[in-house]
Amino acid sequence: MRRTPMELAAVASAAVPGLTPTAAAYEPDDAADFDSAVLLDAERKRWRVRAPRHLEASTRLETELQVLRAFSPAVRAELPFLLPTVAGTVRIGELTTFVYSHLAGRTEAVETLAAGGAAVAKEIGATMAAIHDLPIELVGSADLPVYTANEFRQRRLNELDQAATTGKIPASLLRRWEHALEDVTLWRFNPSVVHGDLHEDNILMQGQRLIAVTGWTDLRVGDPADDFAWLTAVEDQNFVNAVQESYAEARGETPDPHLNRRAALSAEFALAQWLVRGVAAEDAQMIAEAEEMLSTLEADIAAYGGQPISAEEPPVTASETSEEARVTVESIPASSESGAESEPVSASDDASAEGETSAAGEDTDTTALKVVPRQSA
Repeated sequence: MRRTPMELAAVASAAVPGLTPTAAAYEPDDAADFDSAVLLDAERKRWRVRAPRHLEASTRLETELQVLRAFSPAVRAELPFLLPTVAGTVRIGELTTFVYSHLAGRTEAVETLAAGGAAVAKEIGATMAAIHDLPIELVGSADLPVYTANEFRQRRLNELDQAATTGKIPASLLRRWEHALEDVTLWRFNPSVVHGDLHEDNILMQGQRLIAVTGWTDLRVGDPADDFAWLTAVEDQNFVNAVQESYAEARGETPDPHLNRRAALSAEFALAQWLVRGVAAEDAQMIAEAEEMLSTLEADIAAYGGQPISAEEPPVTASETSEEARVTVESIPASSESGAESEPVSASDDASAEGETSAAGEDTDTTALKVVPRQSA
């Protein structure tokens, strides 16, 4: 059952000695994993509280604590954005609730970010570059996953096999993803530190300035394209291009030619990962949502082709071949029944026609905060 901001305020008081919340309001977050609220204390200072809804989410928050501890003051000083600071924790049963010093800024919708034009694109690109340029040792010292390019590809293949066992993913999507994962040319990239859960809800803006990045629960060394996946939802391609240009300029290296394809694959495959999580949690609502999104994706790809996710053309399946043959046969006009004689076909004409047929088939302001009544001593 979802906890109210006032309930979270009570938990935060236990996590941070001396904290006396006077107001509380909901904070946007991943509703399947966390209950979150922003609090205001007696000194008008803001705090953020995140309470996990299940054990996996609690583990992710504990991982984030590990990550944030790995960011030494020296490393933080070099970054062009702020990071969260854990002010206290409290364990309730198997789950641990975290309270953070609140960061200034606000989240914005993808469309609002894109409307910010080149200035916002430059901020986002530079931020992503700064994350990807973090020393790999930072991840290793925190005992977090470190993958080579091939290890990362194999991990995705294993996830695909797991997703297929649910029996709830359209076969056309399984084939599309498998083909892209088996296209080795697509997976020749330089692994880097990756945020792993980068999207508009984990970016805090102040005007056109990006001032903080949150949500550090999935830090790893892996494919930089994963941090670009959220940008596939942006309709303004000029904005996306500007982000990538800013990113490449800040990193000072040749752009990865297949980054966009792997980013599109990551965005699509996230639906399968959501389904697997729902099945594992036996959450009927998550499963239904995932199935609906997968069905919509399948229909969109069938109708519009979808974004390319492989450098090579996928093989023609047996069902597609038979359908093509059926259409070819049905397109042949019926013989004339007028009684006119047909011209005889010579052996050479027959061979020529056969050759032609074969060739043809190849192809979150204070006003919104609810006042928490003071408790008498």
